[in-house]
Amino acid sequence: MPHSTNKELILGIMVGTAGISLLLLWYHKVRKPGIAMHLPKFLSLGNTCNSITLQDEIHNDQGTTVIFQERQLQIMEKLNELLTNMEELKEEIRFLKEAIPKLEEYIQDELGGKVTVHKISPQHRARKRRLPTIQSSATSNSSEEAESEGGYITANTDTEEQSFPDRKAFNTHVEELNLDVLLQKVDHLRMSESGKSESFELLCDHKEKFRDEIEFMWRFARAYGDMYELSTDTQEKKHYANIGKTLSERAMNRAPMNGHCHLWYAVLCGYVSEFEGLQNKINYGHLFKEHLDIAIKLLPEEPFLYYLKGRYCYTVSKLSWIEKKMAATLFGKVPSSTVQEALHSFLKAEELCPGYSIPNYMYLAKCYTDLEETQNALKFCNLALLLPTVTKEDKEAQKEMQKIMTSLKR
Repeated sequence: MPHSTNKELILGIMVGTAGISLLLLWYHKVRKPGIAMHLPKFLSLGNTCNSITLQDEIHNDQGTTVIFQERQLQIMEKLNELLTNMEELKEEIRFLKEAIPKLEEYIQDELGGKVTVHKISPQHRARKRRLPTIQSSATSNSSEEAESEGGYITANTDTEEQSFPDRKAFNTHVEELNLDVLLQKVDHLRMSESGKSESFELLCDHKEKFRDEIEFMWRFARAYGDMYELSTDTQEKKHYANIGKTLSERAMNRAPMNGHCHLWYAVLCGYVSEFEGLQNKINYGHLFKEHLDIAIKLLPEEPFLYYLKGRYCYTVSKLSWIEKKMAATLFGKVPSSTVQEALHSFLKAEELCPGYSIPNYMYLAKCYTDLEETQNALKFCNLALLLPTVTKEDKEAQKEMQKIMTSLKR
């Protein structure tokens, strides 16, 4: 509402209030002769009574005037309060008008897939305060390498620092390693859950030195996948998934015959799909399967690839008819697979690496349960109990195995 309109409204209210007050005063004065006409009936009471009555009337007139004045003062105070509130409201509206264009830009960035804004928790602020200024030398070429065709911010941005876990490596002198030693060390560290964070930190410390080395690039993308798995915060998981996907895509484009690049691009597409709508989930599902198949051709002896393919086939086989029909109707393409195909992939992983993992045994038990082969299902449940639980995924798989065994023994 314009300022001039506000003033006209308030002026109208004040004029109306004053008019009502004058009307009441006029009514009271007209009423006074009526009171005087009744006074002769009481003359027999004497002059004293008459005097008291007149004094009371005068006193009442004065009291009424005071009451009207008090009410007018209250009305003026209310009007002043209303005017103040309206001014505050105008200020809020002005602030909203300034904020809305920025909000639109933020939403457009988010919908476009750009991870440009991250809410910093108190823990992140504390971490950032503990970091020395060593990062300033590591950002010289960040503007050139920060984004890929997908538009996601990569590891050379300040935003990355806000989402890292406590990076102990930055608190001391960074040990310079040659590429072969570095790769051996990070591969060894990620064999344990706690070592994955340290492996990630070590790669971050050397990203400027080896950023164009293919063997470094796909491991760096893999490390972002590890951090995605370790993180419990949704925004952090999204952040790690997007950056990892970008790094793996760059590595894959530079080395299209490297199976590890295709492998981790497929994995990180799967992670990114967790934050997408139905159509993008299906599109990422096709990308996952496409690059997984390429990776299997390039790395036919890698059991992890067959485990991933088995999971994909098992998940697709469990889609209901209505889900498949909806996907085909809306998007014209739908994945298809069977429990038998999933079982074949899980058995291949076990063949290449006996005792490969607890989750692989869990899916083998699930497949045999679905195929009503109870003895084989129990066999893999018992084999899983012999393996140590190392990762969070191992612990979750063990719990699922207990449920399977309970249902099979009924």
